[in-house]
Amino acid sequence: MKGKATSFDIAHYAGVSQSTVSRALRNSPLVNEETRRRVHEIAKKLNYKVDKNASNLRTQQSSTLALLLFEDPTEDESQINPFFLSMLGSITRACAKEGYDLLVSFQSTSSDWHADYEDSHRADGLILLGYGDYIDYQSKLQTLLDNHTKFVCWGATVDNRPDLTVSCDNYGGGVLAAKHLIDMVRTDCAFIGDASDHSPEFFARFKGFRDTLKAKGIEVSDRKMANAISTEDSGYHATRSLIANNVKFNALFAASDLIAIGAIKALQEAGVRVPHDVHVVGFDNIAAAGYVSPSLTTVQQNTTLAGQMLVDNLLTLIRGEAVTSTLLPPKLIIRQSSR
Repeated sequence: MKGKATSFDIAHYAGVSQSTVSRALRNSPLVNEETRRRVHEIAKKLNYKVDKNASNLRTQQSSTLALLLFEDPTEDESQINPFFLSMLGSITRACAKEGYDLLVSFQSTSSDWHADYEDSHRADGLILLGYGDYIDYQSKLQTLLDNHTKFVCWGATVDNRPDLTVSCDNYGGGVLAAKHLIDMVRTDCAFIGDASDHSPEFFARFKGFRDTLKAKGIEVSDRKMANAISTEDSGYHATRSLIANNVKFNALFAASDLIAIGAIKALQEAGVRVPHDVHVVGFDNIAAAGYVSPSLTTVQQNTTLAGQMLVDNLLTLIRGEAVTSTLLPPKLIIRQSSR
Protein backbone atom coordinates (compact mmCIF):
# COMPACT_ATOMS: atom_id res chain seq x y z
CA MET A 1 0.00 0.00 0.00
CA LYS A 2 1.33 3.42 -0.96
CA GLY A 3 1.11 6.26 1.55
CA LYS A 4 -0.42 6.30 5.02
CA ALA A 5 -3.34 3.96 5.71
CA THR A 6 -6.73 5.54 6.24
CA SER A 7 -9.94 4.41 7.87
CA PHE A 8 -11.33 3.79 4.38
CA ASP A 9 -8.54 1.25 3.79
CA ILE A 10 -9.48 -0.53 6.99
CA ALA A 11 -13.14 -0.49 5.95
CA HIS A 12 -12.23 -2.09 2.62
CA TYR A 13 -10.28 -4.95 4.20
CA ALA A 14 -12.80 -5.46 7.01
CA GLY A 15 -15.80 -5.40 4.69
CA VAL A 16 -17.61 -2.73 6.73
CA SER A 17 -18.41 0.96 6.33
CA GLN A 18 -15.98 3.72 7.26
CA SER A 19 -18.36 4.91 10.00
CA THR A 20 -18.32 1.41 11.49
CA VAL A 21 -14.51 1.51 11.50
CA SER A 22 -14.60 4.83 13.39
CA ARG A 23 -16.97 3.43 15.98
CA ALA A 24 -14.97 0.21 16.32
CA LEU A 25 -11.73 2.13 16.92
CA ARG A 26 -13.50 4.04 19.69
CA ASN A 27 -14.65 0.69 21.15
CA SER A 28 -18.25 1.79 20.75
CA PRO A 29 -20.78 -0.69 22.16
CA LEU A 30 -22.80 -0.11 18.96
CA VAL A 31 -20.29 -2.35 17.15
CA ASN A 32 -20.27 -6.04 18.04
CA GLU A 33 -17.18 -7.51 19.66
CA GLU A 34 -16.13 -9.64 16.69
CA THR A 35 -16.20 -6.66 14.30
CA ARG A 36 -14.30 -4.47 16.79
CA ARG A 37 -11.62 -7.14 17.12
CA ARG A 38 -11.29 -7.54 13.34
CA VAL A 39 -11.04 -3.78 12.78
CA HIS A 40 -8.37 -3.41 15.48
CA GLU A 41 -6.35 -6.30 14.02
CA ILE A 42 -6.43 -4.79 10.50
CA ALA A 43 -5.56 -1.33 11.87
CA LYS A 44 -2.55 -2.82 13.63
CA LYS A 45 -1.38 -4.63 10.48
CA LEU A 46 -1.70 -1.42 8.46
CA ASN A 47 0.06 0.57 11.20
CA TYR A 48 -2.94 2.89 11.25
CA LYS A 49 -2.89 5.79 13.71
CA VAL A 50 -6.01 7.77 14.57
CA ASP A 51 -5.76 11.41 13.54
CA LYS A 52 -6.99 12.75 16.84
CA ASN A 53 -7.26 16.38 15.72
CA ALA A 54 -9.38 15.48 12.69
CA SER A 55 -11.57 13.22 14.79
CA ASN A 56 -12.12 15.97 17.32
CA LEU A 57 -13.12 18.46 14.63
CA ARG A 58 -15.77 16.07 13.33
CA THR A 59 -17.23 15.30 16.75
CA GLN A 60 -16.68 18.73 18.36
CA GLN A 61 -15.06 16.91 21.25
CA SER A 62 -11.64 17.42 22.79
CA SER A 63 -11.02 13.76 23.78
CA THR A 64 -9.93 15.22 27.11
CA LEU A 65 -11.44 14.82 30.56
CA ALA A 66 -10.84 17.33 33.35
CA LEU A 67 -10.10 16.09 36.86
CA LEU A 68 -10.78 18.90 39.34
CA LEU A 69 -9.45 18.48 42.88
CA PHE A 70 -10.72 20.38 45.89
CA GLU A 71 -7.94 22.24 47.71
CA ASP A 72 -7.87 20.55 51.11
CA PRO A 73 -5.86 21.78 54.11
CA THR A 74 -2.81 19.50 54.41
CA GLU A 75 0.31 19.24 56.56
CA ASP A 76 2.45 19.93 53.49
CA GLU A 77 1.99 22.46 50.68
CA SER A 78 0.28 20.10 48.23
CA GLN A 79 -3.28 20.98 49.34
CA ILE A 80 -4.32 17.54 48.06
CA ASN A 81 -5.85 14.92 50.34
CA PRO A 82 -3.49 11.90 50.05
CA PHE A 83 -6.52 9.63 49.68
CA PHE A 84 -7.12 11.14 46.24
CA LEU A 85 -3.52 10.58 45.09
CA SER A 86 -4.06 6.82 44.83
CA MET A 87 -7.25 7.44 42.86
CA LEU A 88 -5.40 9.77 40.48
CA GLY A 89 -3.28 6.92 39.11
CA SER A 90 -6.35 4.78 38.44
CA ILE A 91 -8.16 7.64 36.69
CA THR A 92 -5.12 8.38 34.52
CA ARG A 93 -4.78 4.75 33.44
CA ALA A 94 -8.51 4.46 32.71
CA CYS A 95 -8.37 7.59 30.52
CA ALA A 96 -5.35 6.31 28.61
CA LYS A 97 -7.06 2.99 27.99
CA GLU A 98 -10.01 4.82 26.41
CA GLY A 99 -7.78 7.11 24.32
CA TYR A 100 -8.52 10.21 26.40
CA ASP A 101 -6.12 12.80 27.75
CA LEU A 102 -6.52 13.93 31.36
CA LEU A 103 -6.34 17.56 32.42
CA VAL A 104 -5.68 17.87 36.17
CA SER A 105 -6.39 21.09 38.02
CA PHE A 106 -7.85 22.49 41.20
CA GLN A 107 -11.49 23.45 41.46
CA SER A 108 -11.42 27.19 40.81
CA THR A 109 -13.28 29.77 42.84
CA SER A 110 -15.34 30.43 39.72
CA SER A 111 -18.77 28.82 39.88
CA ASP A 112 -18.93 28.57 36.09
CA TRP A 113 -16.92 25.40 35.53
CA HIS A 114 -19.14 24.60 32.56
CA ALA A 115 -17.79 27.63 30.69
CA ASP A 116 -14.25 27.07 31.97
CA TYR A 117 -14.02 23.57 30.52
CA GLU A 118 -16.88 22.17 28.45
CA ASP A 119 -18.02 25.32 26.62
CA SER A 120 -14.43 26.23 25.78
CA HIS A 121 -13.82 22.67 24.48
CA ARG A 122 -10.97 22.19 26.93
CA ALA A 123 -12.67 19.04 28.20
CA ASP A 124 -15.68 16.91 27.32
CA GLY A 125 -16.61 16.27 30.94
CA LEU A 126 -15.54 16.79 34.55
CA ILE A 127 -14.50 14.45 37.38
CA LEU A 128 -14.81 16.14 40.78
CA LEU A 129 -12.81 14.94 43.78
CA GLY A 130 -13.46 16.55 47.16
CA TYR A 131 -15.88 19.28 48.21
CA GLY A 132 -15.08 20.79 51.61
CA ASP A 133 -18.32 21.92 53.30
CA TYR A 134 -20.98 20.04 51.33
CA ILE A 135 -23.79 22.46 52.20
CA ASP A 136 -21.81 25.32 50.64
CA TYR A 137 -20.76 23.12 47.72
CA GLN A 138 -24.25 22.15 46.58
CA SER A 139 -24.82 25.41 44.72
CA LYS A 140 -21.86 24.66 42.43
CA LEU A 141 -23.23 21.21 41.62
CA GLN A 142 -26.62 22.76 40.87
CA THR A 143 -24.99 25.21 38.44
CA LEU A 144 -23.42 22.29 36.59
CA LEU A 145 -26.79 20.53 36.43
CA ASP A 146 -28.53 23.68 35.20
CA ASN A 147 -25.97 23.98 32.39
CA HIS A 148 -26.30 20.28 31.45
CA THR A 149 -22.59 19.75 32.11
CA LYS A 150 -21.34 16.19 31.84
CA PHE A 151 -19.80 15.44 35.23
CA VAL A 152 -19.36 12.77 37.88
CA CYS A 153 -18.14 13.11 41.41
CA TRP A 154 -16.69 10.96 44.14
CA GLY A 155 -18.41 10.73 47.50
CA ALA A 156 -21.55 12.60 48.45
CA THR A 157 -24.69 12.13 46.37
CA VAL A 158 -25.79 14.95 44.07
CA ASP A 159 -29.36 15.99 44.93
CA ASN A 160 -31.88 13.93 42.95
CA ARG A 161 -29.08 12.56 40.72
CA PRO A 162 -27.46 9.60 42.49
CA ASP A 163 -26.33 8.35 39.08
CA LEU A 164 -23.68 11.09 38.99
CA THR A 165 -21.89 9.76 42.06
CA VAL A 166 -19.39 6.95 42.57
CA SER A 167 -18.98 6.28 46.27
CA CYS A 168 -17.91 3.82 48.91
CA ASP A 169 -20.64 2.36 51.10
CA ASN A 170 -19.73 4.67 53.97
CA TYR A 171 -22.55 3.45 56.21
CA GLY A 172 -21.42 -0.13 55.64
CA GLY A 173 -17.86 0.88 56.48
CA GLY A 174 -19.02 2.25 59.82
CA VAL A 175 -20.78 -1.04 60.45
CA LEU A 176 -17.55 -2.95 59.80
CA ALA A 177 -15.62 -0.74 62.24
CA ALA A 178 -18.21 -1.20 64.99
CA LYS A 179 -18.47 -4.97 64.52
CA HIS A 180 -14.70 -5.28 64.77
CA LEU A 181 -14.55 -3.33 68.03
CA ILE A 182 -17.46 -5.37 69.41
CA ASP A 183 -15.55 -8.54 68.54
CA MET A 184 -12.51 -7.13 70.36
CA VAL A 185 -14.72 -6.30 73.41
CA ARG A 186 -13.88 -2.61 73.04
CA THR A 187 -17.27 -0.89 73.13
CA ASP A 188 -16.63 2.21 75.24
CA CYS A 189 -16.16 4.18 72.05
CA ALA A 190 -15.21 7.69 71.04
CA PHE A 191 -15.81 9.13 67.58
CA ILE A 192 -13.79 11.85 65.89
CA GLY A 193 -15.03 13.49 62.71
CA ASP A 194 -17.83 15.69 61.42
CA ALA A 195 -21.13 13.91 62.16
CA SER A 196 -23.33 16.40 60.31
CA ASP A 197 -24.73 17.21 56.87
CA HIS A 198 -21.70 19.43 56.26
CA SER A 199 -19.74 16.22 55.68
CA PRO A 200 -22.19 13.54 54.47
CA GLU A 201 -19.55 10.83 53.99
CA PHE A 202 -18.26 11.20 57.56
CA PHE A 203 -21.85 11.40 58.80
CA ALA A 204 -22.75 8.12 57.05
CA ARG A 205 -19.72 6.41 58.60
CA PHE A 206 -20.79 7.61 62.03
CA LYS A 207 -24.38 6.47 61.49
CA GLY A 208 -23.29 2.97 60.52
CA PHE A 209 -21.00 2.84 63.54
CA ARG A 210 -23.59 4.24 65.96
CA ASP A 211 -26.47 2.07 64.72
CA THR A 212 -24.43 -1.13 64.97
CA LEU A 213 -23.43 -0.38 68.57
CA LYS A 214 -27.00 0.66 69.40
CA ALA A 215 -28.30 -2.70 68.16
CA LYS A 216 -26.14 -4.23 70.90
CA GLY A 217 -27.52 -1.85 73.52
CA ILE A 218 -24.45 0.41 73.43
CA GLU A 219 -24.74 4.18 73.08
CA VAL A 220 -22.09 6.56 71.73
CA SER A 221 -22.17 9.44 74.19
CA ASP A 222 -22.15 12.99 72.79
CA ARG A 223 -19.45 13.69 75.35
CA LYS A 224 -17.22 11.16 73.57
CA MET A 225 -17.57 12.81 70.17
CA ALA A 226 -15.24 15.49 68.84
CA ASN A 227 -15.51 17.40 65.59
CA ALA A 228 -12.60 17.23 63.14
CA ILE A 229 -11.83 17.77 59.47
CA SER A 230 -9.66 15.28 57.59
CA THR A 231 -6.19 16.33 58.70
CA GLU A 232 -3.69 14.90 61.18
CA ASP A 233 -3.64 18.21 63.06
CA SER A 234 -7.41 18.30 63.44
CA GLY A 235 -7.47 14.70 64.70
CA TYR A 236 -4.65 15.49 67.12
CA HIS A 237 -6.36 18.52 68.65
CA ALA A 238 -9.79 16.86 68.78
CA THR A 239 -8.32 13.94 70.73
CA ARG A 240 -6.42 16.26 73.02
CA SER A 241 -9.69 18.04 73.83
CA LEU A 242 -11.26 14.73 74.90
CA ILE A 243 -8.25 13.92 77.05
CA ALA A 244 -8.23 17.42 78.58
CA ASN A 245 -11.89 17.01 79.53
CA ASN A 246 -11.05 13.71 81.24
CA VAL A 247 -13.21 11.72 78.82
CA LYS A 248 -12.47 8.01 79.19
CA PHE A 249 -12.82 5.45 76.38
CA ASN A 250 -11.19 2.19 75.32
CA ALA A 251 -11.79 2.50 71.55
CA LEU A 252 -11.72 5.32 69.04
CA PHE A 253 -13.24 5.38 65.56
CA ALA A 254 -11.91 8.16 63.35
CA ALA A 255 -13.77 9.25 60.21
CA SER A 256 -10.51 9.17 58.19
CA ASP A 257 -7.00 7.78 58.47
CA LEU A 258 -5.52 11.27 58.71
CA ILE A 259 -7.71 11.99 61.74
CA ALA A 260 -6.75 8.61 63.24
CA ILE A 261 -3.02 9.25 62.78
CA GLY A 262 -3.33 12.56 64.61
CA ALA A 263 -5.41 10.88 67.32
CA ILE A 264 -2.74 8.22 67.92
CA LYS A 265 -0.10 10.92 68.36
CA ALA A 266 -2.25 12.73 70.93
CA LEU A 267 -2.96 9.51 72.83
CA GLN A 268 0.71 8.53 72.92
CA GLU A 269 1.77 11.96 74.15
CA ALA A 270 -0.76 11.61 76.97
CA GLY A 271 0.72 8.25 77.97
CA VAL A 272 -2.22 6.28 76.59
CA ARG A 273 -1.03 3.06 74.96
CA VAL A 274 -2.41 2.03 71.56
CA PRO A 275 -3.75 -0.66 71.36
CA HIS A 276 -3.29 -1.77 74.99
CA ASP A 277 -5.39 1.04 76.49
CA VAL A 278 -7.29 2.26 73.42
CA HIS A 279 -8.00 0.53 70.11
CA VAL A 280 -8.01 2.89 67.11
CA VAL A 281 -9.75 2.37 63.76
CA GLY A 282 -9.52 4.76 60.80
CA PHE A 283 -11.11 4.95 57.36
CA ASP A 284 -9.61 5.09 53.82
CA ASN A 285 -6.47 2.90 53.98
CA ILE A 286 -4.11 5.58 52.70
CA ALA A 287 -0.51 4.51 52.12
CA ALA A 288 0.68 5.94 55.46
CA ALA A 289 -1.77 3.76 57.43
CA GLY A 290 0.51 0.75 57.18
CA TYR A 291 3.62 2.65 58.25
CA VAL A 292 2.59 4.60 61.36
CA SER A 293 3.38 3.04 64.72
CA PRO A 294 1.35 1.11 65.58
CA SER A 295 0.12 0.36 62.08
CA LEU A 296 -3.46 1.49 61.65
CA THR A 297 -6.55 -0.70 61.40
CA THR A 298 -8.79 0.93 58.82
CA VAL A 299 -11.73 0.57 56.48
CA GLN A 300 -10.42 0.40 52.93
CA GLN A 301 -12.03 2.20 50.01
CA ASN A 302 -11.18 0.62 46.64
CA THR A 303 -9.52 3.56 44.90
CA THR A 304 -8.47 1.49 41.88
CA LEU A 305 -12.03 0.47 41.06
CA ALA A 306 -13.31 3.92 42.01
CA GLY A 307 -11.08 5.63 39.45
CA GLN A 308 -12.12 3.21 36.73
CA MET A 309 -15.81 3.65 37.49
CA LEU A 310 -15.58 7.45 37.52
CA VAL A 311 -14.08 7.43 34.02
CA ASP A 312 -16.43 4.73 32.71
CA ASN A 313 -19.52 6.52 34.02
CA LEU A 314 -18.42 9.91 32.68
CA LEU A 315 -17.75 8.52 29.19
CA THR A 316 -21.16 6.84 29.28
CA LEU A 317 -22.77 10.21 30.04
CA ILE A 318 -20.78 11.87 27.25
CA ARG A 319 -22.15 9.27 24.83
CA GLY A 320 -25.65 10.26 25.94
CA GLU A 321 -26.35 6.97 27.66
CA ALA A 322 -27.85 6.39 31.09
CA VAL A 323 -25.73 5.42 34.09
CA THR A 324 -26.69 4.08 37.50
CA SER A 325 -25.36 5.04 40.90
CA THR A 326 -22.25 3.12 41.89
CA LEU A 327 -21.73 2.07 45.50
CA LEU A 328 -18.46 0.23 46.15
CA PRO A 329 -18.12 -2.22 49.05
CA PRO A 330 -15.67 -1.36 51.86
CA LYS A 331 -13.19 -3.80 53.37
CA LEU A 332 -11.82 -3.93 56.91
CA ILE A 333 -8.01 -4.05 57.13
CA ILE A 334 -6.93 -5.17 60.62
CA ARG A 335 -3.53 -4.02 61.83
CA GLN A 336 -1.74 -3.44 65.13
CA SER A 337 -3.79 -0.48 66.38
CA SER A 338 -6.73 -2.73 67.28
CA ARG A 339 -5.36 -6.14 68.18
